[in-house]
Amino acid sequence: MDQFHALDDFLKNLVTYGPAGCGCAVAQDGKILYENYYGFANLENQVPITPGSIYRQFSTTKIIIVTAAMMLFERGKFLLTDPISEYFPEWKDTMVADTQEEGSVIIRPVKRPIQIQDCFNMAMGIGYGGEDYTHKMAAKVREDLKAMKGKYTLRDDIRAMSKVPIQFDPGTRWLYGFGHELVAGLVEVTSGMTVGEFLKKEIFEPLQMDSTGYRYFGNTRERMVTVYHRDETGNRISIDGPMDDLHEPDAVYEGGGAGLFSTVGDYLKFSQMMACGGEYKGEHIIGRKTIELMRQNRLNEQQLKDFHSGPYLDGYGYGLGVRTLMDPARGNNASVGEFGWTGMAGTYVSIDPAEKVSIVYMHNMIPNMEEYIHPRVRNIVYGALE
Repeated sequence: MDQFHALDDFLKNLVTYGPAGCGCAVAQDGKILYENYYGFANLENQVPITPGSIYRQFSTTKIIIVTAAMMLFERGKFLLTDPISEYFPEWKDTMVADTQEEGSVIIRPVKRPIQIQDCFNMAMGIGYGGEDYTHKMAAKVREDLKAMKGKYTLRDDIRAMSKVPIQFDPGTRWLYGFGHELVAGLVEVTSGMTVGEFLKKEIFEPLQMDSTGYRYFGNTRERMVTVYHRDETGNRISIDGPMDDLHEPDAVYEGGGAGLFSTVGDYLKFSQMMACGGEYKGEHIIGRKTIELMRQNRLNEQQLKDFHSGPYLDGYGYGLGVRTLMDPARGNNASVGEFGWTGMAGTYVSIDPAEKVSIVYMHNMIPNMEEYIHPRVRNIVYGALE
């Protein structure tokens, strides 16, 4: 681990002004090259971060969800070009909300049906909020659903959201949002299991990811790190974990866009499986060629403009639910085709099949400082590789 002294120095300093605590691990071809933990899981009680610390994944849930779905793809359960209405009949008559220059909205039929690939690619037309017609209606639909049912399931959500006119014709723009809920629903429809059951049976148990899931079990509640809000002066204030109610044993929603918790070590096993062609310690999870398909850029010129919201994603495109490196010359020393994603509270995963390398970094803090931390972690790691 001597070659990773720069990473140790960076992380040790980081927890003095950034997150209260963090964990990071790097592996290559099944061998752990680096693993270390700094700072506190809870500042107030001086509880240290350890290998057993559990972090809310938020959007790094997505990498696991799309992998699960692609496992079913390679079993012949669906094609990427299938209309989603073949699996969710309520989506057969999807409409588009066209906003005119003067602000009026015209509701019209879609020019083509939403396809499964549009859901993977974030090109299906419903995002994660906004003031436009689509997202105001989506918020209202979910408010009504909660008022009617209280706790509602993923399938309840998918049925309700089918009433919302989408923001653009499928496949024409890129908009981060609801698509991966539909991907998780597809896992349920095509496997005959809940998405949580499928993940546990097909991924978590084979990879011995014994601290990963949607619902608290064993001592996972006690091992969850505290979420901190870092204010403009650098003060770290503990807050309730967003969406923590969905980890309770009586919760029923299992999301595709967020919802899992995990440890650095557990996620490292998954990321190494993906970096090493779909196999890890004798367990075959997914095909090598399927992983190659997942990490191909699928965005056109307009969609790439939508996707590149800032320097954090410079050089990247977007594949089947993952960012994918297209142009290392944009300030990145990883390999073309390196892929992964990021979570709202600071989790970061990088998977590089060319080097059989994966990086897992985790903290839980909002705002997450991703534009500062993640590229530096990546660049330090790649600089240390032999």
